[in-house]
Amino acid sequence: MNFDYHAQFFTATILEWKYLLEPDRFKDIIINSLLFLKNEKSIVVYGFVIMPNHIHLIWQIQDGFIKEKIQLRFLKFTGQQIKFELAKTDPEKLKLYHVSAKDRQYQIWERNSLSIDLWTHGVFVQKLDYIHNNPLQGKWKLVEYPEDYKYSSAKFYETGHDEFGLLTHYAD
Repeated sequence: MNFDYHAQFFTATILEWKYLLEPDRFKDIIINSLLFLKNEKSIVVYGFVIMPNHIHLIWQIQDGFIKEKIQLRFLKFTGQQIKFELAKTDPEKLKLYHVSAKDRQYQIWERNSLSIDLWTHGVFVQKLDYIHNNPLQGKWKLVEYPEDYKYSSAKFYETGHDEFGLLTHYAD
């Protein structure tokens, strides 16, 4: 990876840190949205993890695309798809995301996502390790080994297998 064209470490959190992303169907909405952005060539994804109430990505917005617009499209689309799924399958749970806002009736994501530019290889690898070890943290204990967590790029970096067809190795 050429660090002249740098990646970002991006974090988004579900409203009020609720555990909305526990079911795989919601994680799949996020994966499918990332695949769409990858296939339209607006992003390259180097690493990710989808946790029960937040996501971490290491991605690079491609030339000709504006970081803030891609982030907004991603969060808006995934939020809408999750809202539609809840309306279909669990309308009572959808009520937990009702807000009194002028521009929306429901809100899935917290408004202030975090995006940090990764200028050096050392910081990049530090964030990638953080992402991969997130499911092992005491609070979560989702798996014993990072590569065992399906909704993470850890398996890709351990085995070379990309189950979702989403990832680019940062060394490429």
